[in-house]
Amino acid sequence: MEKIVDGVLKFKEDIFPEHKELFEDLASGQNPQVLFVTCADSRIDPSLITQTAPGDLFICRNAGNIVPPYTLQAESNIASIEFAVAALGVQDIVVCGHTDCGAMKGAMNPEGLDALPHVCGWVSHSSAAVKTAKAARPDLEGKALLREVTEQNVLLQLQHLKTHPYVAAGLAAGTLRLHGWVYDIGEGTIYAHSSETGHFDVLSKPLQAVA
Repeated sequence: MEKIVDGVLKFKEDIFPEHKELFEDLASGQNPQVLFVTCADSRIDPSLITQTAPGDLFICRNAGNIVPPYTLQAESNIASIEFAVAALGVQDIVVCGHTDCGAMKGAMNPEGLDALPHVCGWVSHSSAAVKTAKAARPDLEGKALLREVTEQNVLLQLQHLKTHPYVAAGLAAGTLRLHGWVYDIGEGTIYAHSSETGHFDVLSKPLQAVA
């Protein structure tokens, strides 16, 4: 905790004064353009990866960057998506997975999660990605299979997003775009799913949305 407290004090004394006008503006409201759905993994820092400032991203984080299919039952991720699209009017949604994802490892080996029943239930939202990856690439194993599962999971969660009423309406109206990314921690590289190639390619220019 000492490192964290020191950081808080440094922010207040050094960083905040340098950006005082920005924070004064943000104090009265927010207008993010992007909903960024990513993993809760401590190695992922959305603002660092995207080099964005406070107020640019509306961030939704959970184990495995999972988007549950729409339901009327109260659920924090569903509520966050609804708020971002319907109330804040975001124009883009990014689902960003990452390499070496523990949640995907759990989805691939659910029997190893017997002591973590809530985690097991949560990653079951990714079980279709595991089955798809193994069916599409039966030759893969180890890290290569994990990477395929990670990519398939991003695509699966994008499909889940389309079951959300406000997301579906935004897509139909052409006011909302979906994007699938995978962040390679060791490389510092973002791989974005391209509707042109059907693959996750290195993000080097603006790509067409997945949907």
